[in-house]
Amino acid sequence: MSPRHNRPRGGENPAEGPRTPPGRFGLENTEEWMGEDWKVRHVAGASAVGKRYRCPGCDQEIPSGTPHLVAWPEYGGVDDRRHWHKACWNAKDRRTTKVQRSRNAPKH
Repeated sequence: MSPRHNRPRGGENPAEGPRTPPGRFGLENTEEWMGEDWKVRHVAGASAVGKRYRCPGCDQEIPSGTPHLVAWPEYGGVDDRRHWHKACWNAKDRRTTKVQRSRNAPKH
């Protein structure tokens, strides 16, 4: 077995610490959608135990504790945040904008 090397990979500066690539939990990215810039944050789901969210992409509930992402317009407030399945966010441009809900379906 070869010895373990504790050297940084990919030219990282050890003083700066390791770089976390975009799309990792807790970090925000900015993406353009529908002519607006949107902030997108990946959520591990562990902190959301007991909370329920409804994905606007598929209109299905995101089970408690499931990794997902949160997206909101760059200049939007807390009320503008929406919780999405990662696959639904990636497919948002291929889906229709009119989600059919029943009359008494929750709008969260």
